[in-house]
Amino acid sequence: MSTFERYLTLWVVLCIVVGIVLGHLMPGFFQAVGALEIANVNLPVAMLIWLMIVPMLLKIDFAALREVGQHWRGIGVTLFINWAVKPFSMALLGWLFIGWLFRPYLPADQIDSYIAGLIILAAAPCTAMVFVWSNLTKGKPHFTLSQVALNDAIMVVAFAPIVVLLLGLSAITVPWGTLVLSVVLYIVIPVIVAQAVRRRLLASGGAPALAALPAKLGPLSLVSLLATLVLLFGFQGEQIIAQPIIIALLAVPILIQVYFNSGLAYLLNRAVGERHCVAGPSALIGASNFFELAVAAAISLFGFHSGAALATVVGVLVEVPVMLSVVWIVNRSKGWYERSESNAIPVEAEH
Repeated sequence: MSTFERYLTLWVVLCIVVGIVLGHLMPGFFQAVGALEIANVNLPVAMLIWLMIVPMLLKIDFAALREVGQHWRGIGVTLFINWAVKPFSMALLGWLFIGWLFRPYLPADQIDSYIAGLIILAAAPCTAMVFVWSNLTKGKPHFTLSQVALNDAIMVVAFAPIVVLLLGLSAITVPWGTLVLSVVLYIVIPVIVAQAVRRRLLASGGAPALAALPAKLGPLSLVSLLATLVLLFGFQGEQIIAQPIIIALLAVPILIQVYFNSGLAYLLNRAVGERHCVAGPSALIGASNFFELAVAAAISLFGFHSGAALATVVGVLVEVPVMLSVVWIVNRSKGWYERSESNAIPVEAEH
């Protein structure tokens, strides 16, 4: 790892602080940038995410996607966590912490709304930023892309029913525009761009040129991640300063949910004999959330100033630093993961 990558957590903390401070000092600027959106998808953030994930997508050879079937156990584990565990564990944690333990410290009229926001957040698995997390764990990019695409397809039919079931609502207005646009912006366009560049490189310089570019663009991905952090925390700078206790309390079940689901996915992958380069991204996909869709759904159901909207925003705030900690755990535990004979594999087999 480069010195820049080694101290990534420090840069993340600094960007969070800078974002909060700038958001408080320059609310007008961040409101203007935040208003540059279509269907609740912020366009500047989308452009930064392109810069984050395109270098990683350059590594993907679509002809090799047929090999993903070899990792059916990892795919099965991730699907189980995303759709059978995560929404329901979040509902339980929301009712336990927000509905009971923290109830005396929260506005009574917003308790149910906070819980609803947490459930909405957990019902949508992450689409774009998992490419960053997967890359930081040296995860298999073909597995990550296939898993994300499969989750997107399932989300179209499963998101609304799961939220309806857990919220007890008779109907839910799914922000289809946000869902479709997010998939196009965060998956379809970056994949097309990356594959066009990949073909151009292979035609002009062959495999060496293709191998060199992602390495050169790696720092750009991380800088884009940090710039995204400044924007996201700048958008919410005033809310963080105005409601720090509420935000801290809402963060508790989110943090527990992330570590529980990522840990469960990681251990299940080891139990079924999946390789570490699949178990890492599986754990990260199983724990992260599609916050654009969650925020849009919460606003459409409960309103912009509702407790549900605030709860989904807290998910945005904790996403990057918490997922970086999961990346650290996955990387540091690789030796332990591969120690048993059933999981031990040669290093070169991962690449």
